[in-house]
Amino acid sequence: MADLLADYPRSAGTYHELLDSKGRVREHWQRLYQQLQRSTPAQIQQRQALVSRQIQENGVTYNVYADPEGADRPWELDLLPNLIPANEWQQIAAGVAQRATLLNQVLADIYGPQELIAEGLLPAELIFGHNNYLWACQGIKPPGGTFLHFYAVDLARAPDGRWWVTADRTQAPSGAGYALENRQIISKAWPDLYRDLHVQYLASFFRNLQDTLAREAPAQDETPLVVLLTPGRFNESYFEHVYLARQLGYPLVEGSDLTVREATVYLKTLAGLRRVHAVLRRLDDDFCDPLELRTDSELGVPGLLEAVRQGRVLVANALGSGVLESPGLPGFLPAISEKLLGEPLLLPSIASWWCGEPPVLEEALEKMPSLVLRSCFPSQKFTPVLPGELDAAKRAELMARLKARPYVYVAHELAQLSQAPVWEEETANLQARPIGMRVFAVASADGYRIMPGGLTRVAADADAEVVSMQRGGTSKDTWVLGARVAGNEPWQGVRPVGTADLVRSDPFLPSRVVENLYWFGRYSARCEDSARLLRIMLGRYVDDDAPQALDAALCLGERLGLLPAEDDDLVSLEQRLFEALLGADWPASLQANLQRLIWTAGSVRGKLSQANWQALLELQREAQELQKPNGDVGESLDFLEGLLMSLAALSGFALDDMTRDDGWRFLIIGRAIERLQFMAESISGFLRHAAAQDQSALEWLLELGNSSITYRTRYLAFAQLIPVLDLLLLDEQNPHAVIFQLRNLLRSLDYLGERFDYSDDGALVALERQLSSFKLSSLENVLFGASSIEAVLDGLAGLLDDIALAAGQASDNLGLRFFVHVDASKRTLST
Repeated sequence: MADLLADYPRSAGTYHELLDSKGRVREHWQRLYQQLQRSTPAQIQQRQALVSRQIQENGVTYNVYADPEGADRPWELDLLPNLIPANEWQQIAAGVAQRATLLNQVLADIYGPQELIAEGLLPAELIFGHNNYLWACQGIKPPGGTFLHFYAVDLARAPDGRWWVTADRTQAPSGAGYALENRQIISKAWPDLYRDLHVQYLASFFRNLQDTLAREAPAQDETPLVVLLTPGRFNESYFEHVYLARQLGYPLVEGSDLTVREATVYLKTLAGLRRVHAVLRRLDDDFCDPLELRTDSELGVPGLLEAVRQGRVLVANALGSGVLESPGLPGFLPAISEKLLGEPLLLPSIASWWCGEPPVLEEALEKMPSLVLRSCFPSQKFTPVLPGELDAAKRAELMARLKARPYVYVAHELAQLSQAPVWEEETANLQARPIGMRVFAVASADGYRIMPGGLTRVAADADAEVVSMQRGGTSKDTWVLGARVAGNEPWQGVRPVGTADLVRSDPFLPSRVVENLYWFGRYSARCEDSARLLRIMLGRYVDDDAPQALDAALCLGERLGLLPAEDDDLVSLEQRLFEALLGADWPASLQANLQRLIWTAGSVRGKLSQANWQALLELQREAQELQKPNGDVGESLDFLEGLLMSLAALSGFALDDMTRDDGWRFLIIGRAIERLQFMAESISGFLRHAAAQDQSALEWLLELGNSSITYRTRYLAFAQLIPVLDLLLLDEQNPHAVIFQLRNLLRSLDYLGERFDYSDDGALVALERQLSSFKLSSLENVLFGASSIEAVLDGLAGLLDDIALAAGQASDNLGLRFFVHVDASKRTLST
């Protein structure tokens, strides 16, 4: 592979990370380049396959809006890391730490004495006109005096090799979790290189974050509880929220998981309300409190700002910090740095001109053909434009707009991005792509600490002028080379854990997560039951030699709401069956329930193992295939067979792959209630049909209860009513039997009673006694010539209806008590 650089571009006026000005491989890249030269294309491909496999297995995603893959778009990671030598990194780190310190002081001033505005160092229009300047936060001093706990800065390298700041990220910076995940993957792809190059570890950065939040949280004598607040699974970086919550050991919460009582923030858990001392937010400023900020927000916590105002909770970063992300601000930072720090900026921003000052406007107008024009405020819906690329008429229109409201706009130079090598599989050689680098800082007791690495973002096209993950860009791991710093070892936990610290259940399990686990259990069982019944109906539809059995199955499908009734749009039976399978508008269709299952799974992703999540991803792919109707009954039957196998795998993970904690308990309760209701209602409906004693109908009833093999093994005979009912109703060893699920549910309710002082109304206990005391011999007497069999079967069906109804009531009671926290007295009054 000596010709790796055969097609590598060497464009003049561009800084190349790999090559110097004479086209030679830079010294700090030599070791990696030699490794590539010694490798065959097959070996490189093997490493690339490892990276892709790790991303898939770890479920690393980045949601791109309007992308066909939606919320499941895999994270893009290039095989080759970006290398930064130690001496260069020291300069970058010093500049980022200085900038973070400066911006923290700017926030303290604009929400405090506002001396910078009074002295003319900051234009009032830039601050007070910005959406994220929150007047309600004026005068608030956060605990510990830190406004900017977590900071990120986007850097680009100029042709002369210097780094320039292109953007400040002060509101809820993203990317640190992806940087850590990139490191986990790429270090495995190049283990020898990672060791030999002495790549700096990232762990100390996250330990510093933990320490800072714990130290500054207003916990008094309590152990501080820190939560990570996410806008939810539709956010583009939701994977990172889940990942960081796991790594930091923080509960991942949404706004509905928190409540404010008497200016104190609480987390709603199964055991009741637990005080929250600090909130690491990934939610934009104005969405955080619908009472005082954005009233249409459904993502925030009503009353959060009042809790902040009274110093009862730490919010990181401080509310209102997003005002510093204005692209009009960087041009004023050099003078502010001299004022507040007494020193020049170490990392300059890319040249910019805020057009709100007449002399600056005139200068910007002269240079406008070579600049980029942007809006200073998020409320201004204005896409950045290159005036030099507009025709005369459009440019004149733009200039008139700028002159009418000059304070709204900022003009800046277009960043000249450096080029870094990427591995191109098709040509089996190196290509160059523009890159930018996001670097992270965290406040500590002795100043800002910088992550020794970062998130390198790679443009999708070789001639791109902007690097954006939303525009199809990829990422690189960033390796800072040199001697490893003491105390910067890999992640080993925050503190030693002794016997007094042992925990065997999650004490901060949010009620919402438990509710979703409960419904995860219900929907997984519901999908399995629906798939079995659909397989029965489709199978009997194809094999129509037992019309009475088919009619019984169809009647049951209609009774349970799975099969639509015949109407003007769905005349034929085949149309109705496919609607039950694929109907996007039919609420009980298998497709609709699979979508609900995947939705709830995404909401509890942090509680599922990697293998469990992989099974769900496979199930999701199957569900997407289900959305492609082809009208072929045979293919639909094959699909249902495969789906039942996948759903069985989910059951196995629930029983064998999850810790038996409170979340697992509610998942099992959800499965038990769903299975109990389904089997009770199915057998009840079957017993009321004329085919209740038909052999073919009894055979599909066994299939519905997943008990056909057990029956054949025991009886070596065709299906008969009494042994079928014994197996599906009264056999306490059969996990699909009504009595098994009923007793399983009662044991779980007893556990909740002991653990949470929860009491049920006792209806299920009484019904269990009635079912246990049912004598099949009474049915036997009827079959051998006693009184009417219909009366006995109807009585048994009524008992099963009562069981299904009581199971539904138990579900409602659980929801009121544990999910919406309505106590028993209020539940009694409401009924």
